[in-house]
Amino acid sequence: MTNWVGRTAVEIAAAVRAKEVTPREAVAEHLARIERLDGRIGAFRVVRAAAALAEADELAARADLAELPLAGVPLAVKDNLGVRGESTRVGSAATPDVPAGADHVTVARLRAAGAVVVGLTNVPELCVFGTTEGVHGTARNPWDTSRTAGGSSGGSAAAVAAGMTPIALGNDGMGSLRIPAANCGLVTIKPGHGVVPAGIGEGDWFGMSENGPLATTVEDARLMLSVLAGAEVAGPAEPGALRVAVSVRSPLAGVVVTRPYTDAAREAAGVLVRAGHHVERAEPPYPLSLGVTSLAHWTAGTAVDAQSLDARLLTRRTRVHAAVGRRFLNGVRGGSAREELRRRLEPFFARYDVLLTPALARRSPKAAPWHERGWLRNIAVNTNYSPLTPPWNLTGWPAMTVPFGTLPSGAPTAVQLVGRPGTEGELLRLAEQMETLRPWRRTAPLD
Repeated sequence: MTNWVGRTAVEIAAAVRAKEVTPREAVAEHLARIERLDGRIGAFRVVRAAAALAEADELAARADLAELPLAGVPLAVKDNLGVRGESTRVGSAATPDVPAGADHVTVARLRAAGAVVVGLTNVPELCVFGTTEGVHGTARNPWDTSRTAGGSSGGSAAAVAAGMTPIALGNDGMGSLRIPAANCGLVTIKPGHGVVPAGIGEGDWFGMSENGPLATTVEDARLMLSVLAGAEVAGPAEPGALRVAVSVRSPLAGVVVTRPYTDAAREAAGVLVRAGHHVERAEPPYPLSLGVTSLAHWTAGTAVDAQSLDARLLTRRTRVHAAVGRRFLNGVRGGSAREELRRRLEPFFARYDVLLTPALARRSPKAAPWHERGWLRNIAVNTNYSPLTPPWNLTGWPAMTVPFGTLPSGAPTAVQLVGRPGTEGELLRLAEQMETLRPWRRTAPLD
């Protein structure tokens, strides 16, 4: 029997459409891998084994199976998006354990395209932090299980990096797709505002949160994003020579980007030069107030999400985060900081098509009970390892993570690509050139 674990979503769907494998066979192989490995990884809160197999059988009987772009592809879904018949716990004991009556629109689109939901993945409480642990489990980096997978889409990233599913659905409010993708050696893209339906939490963190794909190849990421967007995200077949700015410094004063990540960005710049692009060192004009603006929006988003929950059932770090955010709420709702940031950065992006940066400042923290530790300690750890992602949620512009290079431990490093609104296809095409010229190992060596 052919082993479908480790194949891409594109390959699995093509084989299902060609009747080389049934949806049940593809799903069953991935469920077996989840059963074997997830005790070590902690990617899933819920595994839908029986339900997924039943849905795979229903899919096989669909008259339009041969037309489905994700036919029979096993899918993991982040546990802050509704999956019909399953509770949505968002990493918390304070959320109701009540089955969702309907799929979130993004889940519905992926299912309509033929994907089969095999489980819901772990997140930090209310998807606040860049590490994934809490009352429902700890998600570890499959490349180095002593380290966190990252957050808040940590379980989804861990599932894909461990080969337990070929793709996963997550979302990103301050880096929650790009952080775990960078840790786990995956491709992801946070689309620009309005490209994919949001509907995350109680207000999408003021429009900063976006749903997006986690995948092992650019081709899979593009396919999944196109399904989520309801339209093909193609980009130019031959993008021509782009103007690429390279910046390796942190947007936040006092935070240092360590050498493995600066090296990754510089080496990626060299690859883009060889691909024919115009690349030069240039620093975006980040304002000194960026740290305060980021903290205000980060905490205020949690204040909104927590307002209907019993605070006694929240962990201390989440309670403090929400309490700090309540002080910022009026300023965030009525303020102009995000628009001012966009205006400040627009001239830079008039000069350059793409910004290339390190994806992270340092390797991910240890996999530990961070939810039991103090708020300030969590804030310091998160800020020091992931200062490069929040600006692009504040602007609402597309940004993606691409695997590039390795740490001394052998775990992956990564770079970030940022573009103007509407350039998702261009970013994916650029990432595809990088993948062709410097391919990466797609899944962690767990066997």
